[in-house]
Amino acid sequence: MKKIYIGLLFGLMTLSSCNKYLDIKPKGFTIPENLNDYKLLLNDQGLISASPVYPNYLTDNLQSGDPQDVQSAASFDYYDYVKKQLYSLAHGAIFEDGQYDPYWETAYSHIFTYNVIINNVLVATDGSETEKKRVWAEAKIGRAFEYLSLVNIYAAHYNPANAAKDLGVPLVLKEDINQKYERVSVQAIYDLVLNDLNDALPHLSTAQSNKSQAVRSVGYSFLSRVYLYQGKFKEALENAKQALALNKNLINYNLYTNKDKTTFGRVCLKTDNSSQFPDARTNIESIWTRSGTSSLGSQNAEFYASKELIDTYAKDLPVGANDKRYELFFCRDQASFGPNLIKFPGRVLYAPYVDFSTGFNTPELFLIAAEAAARTGNTGEALEFLNTLRNSRIENNKALTAGDPKTALQLALDERRREMPFMASTRLIDLKRLVIADNYKKSIKHPLASKVFEMESTDLRMILPVPPKVLSLNPGIPQYER
Repeated sequence: MKKIYIGLLFGLMTLSSCNKYLDIKPKGFTIPENLNDYKLLLNDQGLISASPVYPNYLTDNLQSGDPQDVQSAASFDYYDYVKKQLYSLAHGAIFEDGQYDPYWETAYSHIFTYNVIINNVLVATDGSETEKKRVWAEAKIGRAFEYLSLVNIYAAHYNPANAAKDLGVPLVLKEDINQKYERVSVQAIYDLVLNDLNDALPHLSTAQSNKSQAVRSVGYSFLSRVYLYQGKFKEALENAKQALALNKNLINYNLYTNKDKTTFGRVCLKTDNSSQFPDARTNIESIWTRSGTSSLGSQNAEFYASKELIDTYAKDLPVGANDKRYELFFCRDQASFGPNLIKFPGRVLYAPYVDFSTGFNTPELFLIAAEAAARTGNTGEALEFLNTLRNSRIENNKALTAGDPKTALQLALDERRREMPFMASTRLIDLKRLVIADNYKKSIKHPLASKVFEMESTDLRMILPVPPKVLSLNPGIPQYER
């Protein structure tokens, strides 16, 4: 029997020699034989923690507190090294030598597990072919998710003119720890992602046992995101509609309010302040649940909203209406997370204290559909998607109107920014993709005391570098010069 080294506690990637810089050294191992062994691997809760949020510190949606701020968690001086490097728009490495990069290393750890399942579950000694194919398909969804995340953080955004030449990320398709790896193109990663999704889709279940199980609606949601990132808007719209046909649930934010002197549970029902806003595991909007990593995976009360983001919430807001997203998830001028009231006049702190899903959610589908409809010339359809979402978000809402697709597109992009300002790395990816889709170059400004750090969204600093731990043992890895 072929021995396959896996384990729920296998080690992180390290470097060893030239062109072999992703060696995985398992600390523990088992030998999968039965279908249930592979199911246990697939259901490992560690796989859900997949989305560090630190790339947000590169974007135009936030600003740090003062060097030593009245809200201590937002103090620039107290930030981790990586947050300081990103917020100050520093060139070069963002992690210190030997420091753990939770985006890169977590993703490749997960890929190792998914590869074990994909390459071996179909020859498990028991189980029906249908069930083995389902587990195989769910693992393909998981692997594709990790690769789409990696390529959009550590590489140039997909551009059909350059994707075959632009540096992507290392492509690992086997669980052989002795194989050599190379950094393939952006196109090669997208090809892998689309192949995995299309392979998986026919074998996914339509019934979901829990929010972290990849089912048919996940496959369509995933395809809609990939096609949006590629600028294939007709295909993005088609798949978003397919996904919404399976799940179009939205939470009515008008049912919720805030309560003081608490963190988690700060957003609660108006009728019962002990009933807090649903987390990713119970949220009816969650299509596929993923969460932040244990390291650098949280951002509650750590920064203020930029003035530009604040102004975006007032844009297109009807007279007498309230955008509940702004009201519920941000603290204006002051905050009360315990016995003491903290005052920060004129500033707005992001502090939802809600565990949102960073996987796939119905609001994103409405936004993808709206943007794609506008970009393909269907103004009325775009507005319909936007107004459906806004009715669940805005108290005393009135329908948006637009006379042409260009206006509808701007409405969709503004709504996307309001809905997902700090969701995983969405804003960073949007800033990169809009350069390609619309030739939209944005100036990013980060104030700090008397300084202002500034760069354009076309700058190579928008691409995260390969971690120093990788480079130190393999300096020949091709790298974006940022």
